[in-house]
Amino acid sequence: MNHEQPIIVGLDIGTTKIAAIAGRKNEFGKLEILGFGRANSSGVKHGQVLNIDETIKAIACALENCYASNPNLEISEVYVGIAGHHIKSLQTRGDIVRQTTEEEISQREIDQLVADQYKTYIPAGDQIIDVIPQEFTVDNFQNIPNPIGYGGVKVGANFHIITGDKNAIRNINRAVEKSGLHTKDLVLQPLASAAAVMGQEDIEAGVAIVDIGGGTTDLAVFYEGILKHTAVIPFGGENITNDIKTGLGVLKTQAEQMKVQFGSALSNEAKANAFITIPGMRGLPPKEISVKNLANIIQARMSEIMDFVTYHLKQVGMDNRMLNGGIVLTGGGSQLKHLIQLTEYVTGLNARIGYPNEHLASGHIDELTKPMYATCIGLILKGYDDYERNRKQFERHFRPVEIPRELQKTATVEKNVPVEDTPVPVSNRKSELGINRFWSKFKDNLIDLFKEEEDQHL
Repeated sequence: MNHEQPIIVGLDIGTTKIAAIAGRKNEFGKLEILGFGRANSSGVKHGQVLNIDETIKAIACALENCYASNPNLEISEVYVGIAGHHIKSLQTRGDIVRQTTEEEISQREIDQLVADQYKTYIPAGDQIIDVIPQEFTVDNFQNIPNPIGYGGVKVGANFHIITGDKNAIRNINRAVEKSGLHTKDLVLQPLASAAAVMGQEDIEAGVAIVDIGGGTTDLAVFYEGILKHTAVIPFGGENITNDIKTGLGVLKTQAEQMKVQFGSALSNEAKANAFITIPGMRGLPPKEISVKNLANIIQARMSEIMDFVTYHLKQVGMDNRMLNGGIVLTGGGSQLKHLIQLTEYVTGLNARIGYPNEHLASGHIDELTKPMYATCIGLILKGYDDYERNRKQFERHFRPVEIPRELQKTATVEKNVPVEDTPVPVSNRKSELGINRFWSKFKDNLIDLFKEEEDQHL
């Protein structure tokens, strides 16, 4: 445990869940998780905070669970992820003429160049969230990744500017502040997720991060170490759930459980003779749902999301020949069965699941390495990037806080986690613990699932 580093907290305010994770880097530069809490989200739709009071309650619940995992924590500042339909981006160019050309280019001059971009004209009602330098130029030399130490008269860069709606940003900050916290910074969710699931070699090779959340799907495209494009696609896992609810005529809770437990992104992989039986409501006869029909509904919506991804990649010229790293799928929605195959079929690119264990220290519980926590882990990494580059002020006296046993692999993971807050995995768990938790959730006969024996004629 390295007590000479700050404890940084990431707060992911999502459509379906709110997660709070506290972490600190060890002597090897890996993140050790010191606190973890999550809660079901309410008040957030499509990534935007609509009901502040409900969001405050959900944040308070997540924080309470985080404190329960480690009572020694003191949380006052958080890095917060932001997404939603209102997020936009634009490209700009900035240059400065240096005052002292005899000296090498310093970090102070680069910071001034970045700060000048916050004066860029944007439409009324929008606000600049982040300014990200791309390639730099020094005099006539171009495509310089880092100009510090160079000598020259004129230094400039291309910038990727991310903007959002002022009211949406204000609602997030208000919900955080009314929860007794201070927003250290707002970070675009796909950039946070990218930091958690990728290494430098991925960014150099060219890769597209597709973060499938509950309300939106976020896209970030990197090439030769540079962020080339960001986008927010207005569909996510909740849209799939609503499609199932409407298409099959079931309750939303039933639709969510069917999607998670038996859903597939490829209808050809679903057995035609497998069925899900829904008990009838108020004396009505049970309803049988074909697993094949369920897969058809999921595939239709996921194909639409991947069509949007393909469209954005073509818009910025990142076709099959450019992205050698392919597509990295992360977020809670990435756990759907056969999603990798569907992604490769629609986009023509190689695909894989991105797990946020790239920068995590070993020995943590498996729950923390699930794709749904990629944004939260990435927010902590963003905080450390600020700390190591002296971009923000941090406390200088760090409290000694140890890793709680509940977050280590040797502990019993689920003993303090409420059943209703525990996500049901996509694939069937063969462990006795997973089976018991699944059936205890449905002990009130909300939904009864079974599969028929395989048809001998097929």
